[in-house]
Amino acid sequence: MKSFAKPRVVVSKCLGFAACRYNGAMISDDFVRRLAAHVTFCPVCPEMEIGLGCPRDPIRVVLAGKELRLMQPATGRDVTEAMRQFTDSFLGGLGEVDGFLLKSRSPSCGLSDVKVYGGPGGNRPQEVGRGFFGGAVLDRFPGAAVADEGRLRHFTLREDFLARLLVLAEFREVRRRL
Repeated sequence: MKSFAKPRVVVSKCLGFAACRYNGAMISDDFVRRLAAHVTFCPVCPEMEIGLGCPRDPIRVVLAGKELRLMQPATGRDVTEAMRQFTDSFLGGLGEVDGFLLKSRSPSCGLSDVKVYGGPGGNRPQEVGRGFFGGAVLDRFPGAAVADEGRLRHFTLREDFLARLLVLAEFREVRRRL
């Protein structure tokens, strides 16, 4: 019987690996738990990596003028540059990876459903966009299998993610053997 290449997947650490969410919680995700036997996970929490503690005051994506910033409204702290530096360093040193499974709606990891506020103290989101880390993943790894845990609850989207992940892992192994 043929053995298949084991995909390498970067995953949000809060999805079953550590209690690192802003409120000190961890999300128990059945799909991530079942997938663990079939992939090599590389867990990461960008917010913890830039020195935000746990629990911590939440951060949010804020439109400041014409620029998106990553702010912690309760403290007034701007963590935009710290997140950009971490993201560049982490993604630049990642090596070969087949996919990403990130936390939906996260101001750091979200892929498309992140609330964007008109200012640090604004109570109402003005639009939705990408998180800083998640957006960089989409820009830097356009061919990778990329999803968030929310979208993977839908059977067809989950099937597409898994198929892409397995094909990319096989291609990586073929390239290695050449």
